[in-house]
Amino acid sequence: MSRSVRWAYAFVDRPARGFARACDFWTAVTDTSLSEPRGGDGEFVTLLPKGADADACVKAQAVTEGEGGAHLDLAVQDVPGFVAAARERGAETAAAHDGWAVLRSPAGQLFCAVPWQGESVRPPVVAGSRLDQVCMDVSPSAYETEVAFWSALLPDWSARPGSRPEFHVVEPPPGLPIRILLQRLDAEGAVRAHLDLACGPDIDTVRARHEELGAVLVARHPHWSVMCDPTGGLYCLTGRDAETGGLPRAGSRATGPTTDR
Repeated sequence: MSRSVRWAYAFVDRPARGFARACDFWTAVTDTSLSEPRGGDGEFVTLLPKGADADACVKAQAVTEGEGGAHLDLAVQDVPGFVAAARERGAETAAAHDGWAVLRSPAGQLFCAVPWQGESVRPPVVAGSRLDQVCMDVSPSAYETEVAFWSALLPDWSARPGSRPEFHVVEPPPGLPIRILLQRLDAEGAVRAHLDLACGPDIDTVRARHEELGAVLVARHPHWSVMCDPTGGLYCLTGRDAETGGLPRAGSRATGPTTDR
């Protein structure tokens, strides 16, 4: 149990030049407030739920290289044990810190192992949506290895094929706030990750709210919309049920075949 993941955080990684604007947007979207900055350059913040009975599950980081994206923080009781288990399954240590570590999956996706601080209460749905998924976009040649890695690393989670051939879902036990979607790309390229929000049954209403907050629609699909936040970061609004994270329930406003996006 000490090596099991007890909580998970979705990290919003955005370039330092627009970090304040990104934080304004994501706190508005999730109805949270910012913690005090931390890190050597004040590059880390936590998005704090306004209700005292909920624990945070979203953080943000100002990055100085690249255009940002997303990553996972996995909170465990035994960080060294978890790091060792991850390395045995094919991960590499990207950076070791005092009490926590940055790891790299076989496909190159960065994620962190951090100490569990007793978090246990998932934040509620906010204005019809819930940020609940980190989607990792993986090249075809690395996809099967990446699926095997995350399935083995998280044995207490439910790993299963998704609703489309290119999807594989790694879903946490009940009560944990963030799940993983692995998506096989059509072409080779570096792994990248983005955030997904469950918005079922009404993506259109959520999308309109996000646009009022400064987001831009990039592409509209039958069961998800690709969005760009005010700093250029891509993310998706999906038709999954906002309460459960699963496919829309019978009788919802979603119609036709649905997907895990």
